[in-house]
Amino acid sequence: MNSIPGIPADFFTSQPQDVATTLQLLLVLTVLSLAPAILVLMTCFTRIIIVLSFVRTSLSTQQMPPNQVLIGLALFLTFFVMAPVYGQINTDAIQPYMKKEISQKQALSKAQIPIKEFMAKETREKDLQLFLSYGNYKSPKKVSEIPLTALIPAFTISELKTAFQMGFMIFIPFLVIDMVVASILMAMGMMMLPPVMISLPFKILLFIMVDGWYLIVESLLKSF
Repeated sequence: MNSIPGIPADFFTSQPQDVATTLQLLLVLTVLSLAPAILVLMTCFTRIIIVLSFVRTSLSTQQMPPNQVLIGLALFLTFFVMAPVYGQINTDAIQPYMKKEISQKQALSKAQIPIKEFMAKETREKDLQLFLSYGNYKSPKKVSEIPLTALIPAFTISELKTAFQMGFMIFIPFLVIDMVVASILMAMGMMMLPPVMISLPFKILLFIMVDGWYLIVESLLKSF
């Protein structure tokens, strides 16, 4: 039998336990390759990074703060918010599996429960029902019965809506400043002067005076 590129020639002639170990290794590598998608779509990262991006856009500061700073802050806030969930996963699934008290299948099942509970709490019923009806899933009686294939996209669009609602509220005071400055410049006949150049210092001053970063982070933490 010709060997498949990248797979040892004796793969199909190995002992059953060796094949099982190899398949487990492939499963772990697959999960690691999907880690960025898991971080973005199954945690609070999406809401946080979108709201922080809205703050920068509303201030009209272009690339200040830099993307690296916003992403780093969003990551640490995500770890902070998700810490209880990860702690429960470690206690209920990882540690018993490491001690060989439960099987790999049981560990995966137990690890899903805290994640599902977090996502279900932040997911709108209307969004979840959309994917449940489209996939012809039975109506779940409890959170653990909700399939991840329906819960993950429902959670994502719910997070997007919440993030855009928060972003809209952030935009309003800075939009008022832009309109006032533009009206004053028009009244003074300075139509060639970009209003953003004049309004930028006032928007930054307002943001500093109200301790904007504290209020934004406080609002994000309280929204979960």
